[in-house]
Amino acid sequence: MELRVFTEPQQGATYDDLLRVAQESERLGFGAFFRSDHYVHMGSGSGLPGPTDAWITLAGLARETTSIRLGTLMSAATFRLPGPLAISVAQVDEMSSGRVELGIGTGWFAEEHAAYGIEFPALGERFERLSEQLEIITGLWETPLGETYSFTGEHYQLTNSPALPKPVQSPRPPVLIGGGGKVRTPQLAARFAQEFNMPFAPLEDTSAQFDRVREACEHSGRGRESIILSAAQVLCVGANEAEIERRASRIGREVVELRASGLAGTVDEVIEKIQSFAAVGARRMYLQVLDLSDLDHLRLVAEQIQPQVA
Repeated sequence: MELRVFTEPQQGATYDDLLRVAQESERLGFGAFFRSDHYVHMGSGSGLPGPTDAWITLAGLARETTSIRLGTLMSAATFRLPGPLAISVAQVDEMSSGRVELGIGTGWFAEEHAAYGIEFPALGERFERLSEQLEIITGLWETPLGETYSFTGEHYQLTNSPALPKPVQSPRPPVLIGGGGKVRTPQLAARFAQEFNMPFAPLEDTSAQFDRVREACEHSGRGRESIILSAAQVLCVGANEAEIERRASRIGREVVELRASGLAGTVDEVIEKIQSFAAVGARRMYLQVLDLSDLDHLRLVAEQIQPQVA
């Protein structure tokens, strides 16, 4: 099991906050530093100082880290045109010497679209756009040097694109697709993704969705075990009950609720929960870290949990 750090900067974080967490995550040996791609905070609080752009952030981190992998969970297809997004990700891949991963989804938070003047189509159209974006982005990256790429879809058209720049990773950076949709999501994962992620779901639902993704992969001819399966869960672990309670309070959550729905509790409890996800096929866990000032939280996981589940 590989443990990855997953942050939610829209809740209130500067670039320097993210840099401290990313560099400490790298020092502690976590497999990756990921961030969400949102423009408005959720729940209570102000979200100050305001959002930071996901790919601008990752470009900066690419130059200020050396080994940890970097990515989004998930970039919204509604936020960017596929051609420019392919350029941005390829450039950050070059800036990081090949450490970038693109998590991409339909987009779902209507309020942030309204707040920043971004079109928010109905779900069916968002899936259509995501499918076309995936085809375009991967097609641009995989077009051989010296050849051009064209695409004609319902929502996007490209004519004689030079399909540059190329990413460092060959044939392309890994693509992550996630979510609980029972039909279209597994189909898109089987067609385009190297990894499927199930976010913030109970173990039983995660296991069922993993089975759907494996079946979609098998149906597509790529093999049931050809895709990496992962899960994202909120993290709240402590050496004792007082520490667990303090960390839960800092993120405005109740310990009872976190124990029921996340990776929360004592070190032994969290190890057992991670192992339960491994038992249904998860090879990676994304630890949603909501208090970015609490680096001791990461140190506890690195020292007492990571060696037991690696």
